Amino acid sequence: MNLPAEPQRRATVAAIAPQAATCRGVTRSSPESCAGLLIVAFLLTAAPFRSPAAAPFIEKVDLFEAAKDGYALYRIPGIVTTKRATVLAYCEARKSDRGDWGTIDILLRRSTNNGASWQPRVKIADVPGPKAKNPVALAQRLATDGEVTYNNPVAIPDRDGAVHFLFCLEYARCFYIRTDDDGVTWSKPVEITASFDTFRPEYDWKVLATGPGHGIQLRHGRLLVPVWISTGTGGHAHRPSVTSVIYSDDLGRTWTRGEIAGPNEGEWNIPNETCAVQLADGRVLLNMRSESKPNRRLLTTSRNGATGWTKPQFHDQLLEPICMASMIRLSEAPAKNRLLFSNPHNLSRADGKEAPGKNRDRKNVSVKLSYDEATTWPLSKTVEPGFSGYSDLAVANDGTILLFYERGSTDGANIYKTGSLTLARFNLEWLTDGKDSFPANTPER
Repeated sequence: MNLPAEPQRRATVAAIAPQAATCRGVTRSSPESCAGLLIVAFLLTAAPFRSPAAAPFIEKVDLFEAAKDGYALYRIPGIVTTKRATVLAYCEARKSDRGDWGTIDILLRRSTNNGASWQPRVKIADVPGPKAKNPVALAQRLATDGEVTYNNPVAIPDRDGAVHFLFCLEYARCFYIRTDDDGVTWSKPVEITASFDTFRPEYDWKVLATGPGHGIQLRHGRLLVPVWISTGTGGHAHRPSVTSVIYSDDLGRTWTRGEIAGPNEGEWNIPNETCAVQLADGRVLLNMRSESKPNRRLLTTSRNGATGWTKPQFHDQLLEPICMASMIRLSEAPAKNRLLFSNPHNLSRADGKEAPGKNRDRKNVSVKLSYDEATTWPLSKTVEPGFSGYSDLAVANDGTILLFYERGSTDGANIYKTGSLTLARFNLEWLTDGKDSFPANTPER
């Protein structure tokens, strides 16, 4: 039975309501006609209403702009939606534009209307006590004493309404905070570096990093954050590196390391920044950046998200310009399985010096869509054709897709001097050119 559009449905319900009420008391007269009327009334009021597809839309707004509010640059975006529909957007706020090792704060903005408007920025990471610069940065003259680097923020909203938040200090220590009021207030930082120390017998790291981007909560409650660790002896004191996860089975009170998922050996070269998603069958998929010769994203899965990682495989459809990327679930069965992926979809260089496993220009940030749990990605659409780099994905509670990404350059040439952190809001209808949709205000998640 085809139900009428929403305005007509409401009018029909109002018109037949008195008759239906009368019919509920009928015992002998006209039972046949009343039966039909009662069925129609039930279908109109009790059956799930599916509204028509929404019109495609996309809009963009700059949330953080270079050289404003006391910071030279804003980089490393992250974004999540809470159970109560608040959107939290966070980033690194850098006092200088020299790189990753200077004075850096972590800032946050909140939205309570699915990203349509935003509250003022606030600083949320502050560890009391003395802070020493990471020796590997000093050895390579990447930093000077007295600068304080907070880095790699990662948020994980849980199903009970809390938001768990990890960040690093000097790429040497890791801390945990949480909020139970959607980012209005935060707990005091608790150091969890000990969870990384257990890597050392296997990999003697000097540099650690969470995410960046967002973490995930698995169906059985486990909190999961991808991480990378490095000996700090190579370029920018971030290389070489391997990837893994840390996880918590007690809602953030304690954290444990997983097995190394992305080794630095053979054809796998310097895996690092990683995003994660839980697949429909319960497995966890890690999608890793690396500097491997195929210039493709590197994927591995685990049954529990911590151990037994499969042999990493390159995915031919996911280009790797050597840049952070993001994944998130948009919807799942019984409606339809949909996964999203974002990164700069580009393998060219303006100088023409393309080489296997080497950096490509960061531009053309695009969003891809998979209907078969990341096996194939049949749809890819450009969000930002020009300079664009790191990105993170979230889904608002009304089904709007949120892409928080680095856009532009302060000098028009260097993507590492990011011009702004921009939020793109768009719907599935825009992403698919109207070929796919789900009812407005009824996200299938």
